Amino acid sequence: MDSTPGDPRLTEQRNPRSMRIDQLTPLEIADLINAEDRMVADAVHEEREEIARAIEIVVDCFQRGGRLIYVGAGTSGRLGVLDAAEMPPTYRTDPEMVQGIIAGGFQALVRAQEGAEDRPEDGAAAMDERKVDANDFVLGIATSGTTPYVHGALRRARERGAHTGFLLCTYPTRKVTQAADVVIAPLVGPEVITGSTRMKAGTATKMVLNTITTASMVRLGKVFGNLMVDLQVTCEKLRDRGERILVEVTGVDRTEAARLLDESGGHVKTAIVMARLGLSRAAAARRLEEAGGAISQVVGDLEAV
Repeated sequence: MDSTPGDPRLTEQRNPRSMRIDQLTPLEIADLINAEDRMVADAVHEEREEIARAIEIVVDCFQRGGRLIYVGAGTSGRLGVLDAAEMPPTYRTDPEMVQGIIAGGFQALVRAQEGAEDRPEDGAAAMDERKVDANDFVLGIATSGTTPYVHGALRRARERGAHTGFLLCTYPTRKVTQAADVVIAPLVGPEVITGSTRMKAGTATKMVLNTITTASMVRLGKVFGNLMVDLQVTCEKLRDRGERILVEVTGVDRTEAARLLDESGGHVKTAIVMARLGLSRAAAARRLEEAGGAISQVVGDLEAV
């Protein structure tokens, strides 16, 4: 679709508030961009019911052993890959559980791969390569709503029986609504720089993805109260966080917290159960498995302790 004055896509329309941005001072430009950014949270809030629906689908897929797979191009694809990459260290998930696919492959993460987004057959092939099936949820991300690669991926995903979603920042067309089980469309309005969807649309995209995966991890029992108890201790920062969580939740001192973390194999949830119930690592792990990983079902509510 051409970018013309009559283009119906909000992402391609000119913003009347930034028509003379090239004549502003640095401070005025910063103020203008900040004023526009303030609109993003409200636009995302308007889509809360659709976001909640996506969360329900994702959790159901996870509980059946399925995956959340993001598909996008350019900024949209990079944000999907970023969100997926942050899940294993944050919530100790299998890297296969949340995946990000970007048109053009790995190289497109650091250097634009012009034309890669124009091939719907490549999006379809990506679904075949990953053997997408009925247990999976494929979320297409295309702020303009028109990216051929994303549409090709969603068509093939549906053919393979997967649940599908579409995240865009313009008015959904019938083609979009018919291609997805859930459509999330935060209308952030025209960008400060016409068509630069790495700005407001990109911010909205990140907010939505953060909400979907964070809420899904909470529903899966990977959070205790509001503490990140299923993190993966892979560096000193995360070890420090794990020890501090143990101190707060169990009341032990820092030395005992370090010992518990070592004895649990670096698994904070297991260490909490060990400390609170006086169990061995194996017994604590077994209790968590029986509870489906929901730590509150094993040791009770955090605030009630």
